[in-house]
Amino acid sequence: MPRGRPSRTAVYVRLDTQIAELWARMGGLPNPDEASGIWTGIWYEEAHHSTAIEGNTLVLKQVEALLAEGRAVGDKELREYLEVRGYADAARWVYQQAITPQARSDRKIINLTELREVHRSAMKPLWDIAPHPGATPREGPGSFREHDIQPFPGGMKPPPWVDVPAQVESWLQAVNRLEARMRDFPEELAALHGRFERIHPFLDGNGRTGRLVLNLILVRFGYPPAIIYKTQRAKYIRALRRADEGDPGALGELLARAILDNLYKFIVPAVAGPARLVPLAALAGEGITHDALRVAAIRGRLQATKGPDGQWRSSRIWVDQYLATKYHRA
Repeated sequence: MPRGRPSRTAVYVRLDTQIAELWARMGGLPNPDEASGIWTGIWYEEAHHSTAIEGNTLVLKQVEALLAEGRAVGDKELREYLEVRGYADAARWVYQQAITPQARSDRKIINLTELREVHRSAMKPLWDIAPHPGATPREGPGSFREHDIQPFPGGMKPPPWVDVPAQVESWLQAVNRLEARMRDFPEELAALHGRFERIHPFLDGNGRTGRLVLNLILVRFGYPPAIIYKTQRAKYIRALRRADEGDPGALGELLARAILDNLYKFIVPAVAGPARLVPLAALAGEGITHDALRVAAIRGRLQATKGPDGQWRSSRIWVDQYLATKYHRA
């Protein structure tokens, strides 16, 4: 492990600690209707990066214009705009499910109808103008494949199409046995994400659907969504291949860090008042990095406290005071 990098276990503990603090403070994630700005920022980034992983070439500014204003900025092919639009529609529905688990009467995290609907919503806009060339009338958005899939470059071969319904049902049962505070939750989640991609239940759109469903599971447990950034594509693919071989640890760490990133970047700053003590990562920005804040805290220049978990915490007020005196000294 590189020097100075926290262990996988430490990442999991930090994730669990921060989620516990969030639940204690406000009973879980902010409702999308109450904190639309938080969810909008996540929405733009997820729609951009998740489709970019699959080869979409729209940049973030173009995605924002498309989703915020309905404008197709630039000269990309129509299919690229429709791909992002479909993904964003499905993601918006996922975010609407960010409610406490107790509010679900059936106690299930996800069911078959929801899985099919996520795929249908994500794929329909593009499919309407450019359906998969090999699809039968029964293999459209929301319907399982009736074709066998060739092995992937890493050697993984999805099951025969006749086995897909039974394997999906088994996968759903495993998802619905998950518990949010279970030991090594990120690895358990990673194993299920990898298993879904190995089943490859749809003829097209399995990567996008898998990441959307992953975030549906997360928000229903009260976790922030995970965004896998396009710059992490190679790392993500390697981690999936390791999960195919029975080791979901690297993928679990990647997911845990992605969840923490969204917690620090979007959610904690939005729900914490200016005097609230929050991790330094939630206070970093264009004006100062997380590492610079940590150095200032260690040297006593930034008012901060170090918790029993080893993390430094400060407040927006204290950081603003530090920056004012820092620039004044300069």
